[in-house]
Amino acid sequence: MRLFTYVICRDFGFAPNPFFRVCTLATCKPKIRGSAKEGDWVVGTGSKAQGREGQLVYAMRVTETMPFSDYWNDERFRRKRPNLAGSKKQAFGDNIYHRISPDGQWQQANSHHSYRDGSPNQNNIERDTQVDRVLLSDDFIYFGSDGPQVPKRFDVCTPGRGHRCRFDESVVQAVVAWLRTLEPGFQGPPADWSCMRWTPTHRLI
Repeated sequence: MRLFTYVICRDFGFAPNPFFRVCTLATCKPKIRGSAKEGDWVVGTGSKAQGREGQLVYAMRVTETMPFSDYWNDERFRRKRPNLAGSKKQAFGDNIYHRISPDGQWQQANSHHSYRDGSPNQNNIERDTQVDRVLLSDDFIYFGSDGPQVPKRFDVCTPGRGHRCRFDESVVQAVVAWLRTLEPGFQGPPADWSCMRWTPTHRLI
């Protein structure tokens, strides 16, 4: 069992997406998505710039992985396809990539990672699809802006960009034991929802 930790600079409920009883990491963090296996834990903490350094945003035990096209076509996750005219949690759906044919180009749904006019954002496509893999969890904790501080005695938080994953097994076990003392599941809205504005089509501005 491994532990991956990183800082979440922007928390809109997109990466990770904690809605519809499954927490998913389907965009950004390609190195984590490419390395984490079932049974591993991924922990995201708040950023120093937003005054939430070391604060737990979410933690997920990876319970399933799949490629983008399988995620797109799986009926269980159809509600995670973005709908920018729907509710906030629908607008920030992360099920945005698929191919029309196995060797075809990536198709990007109109989403948080496309341009404001709905056209595909090639930079995001290239970064997100570096690794054709989605991490999923039905065993997670998501706090948004109201999470507790990760105890400093663990010394697992990432100070800036990138991620950390080289921890002694005893440290990983201690962190997981602490996480198990917290109320599981979705606990509060994404931190950045309170400060955002919307256009009439629910496009973030």
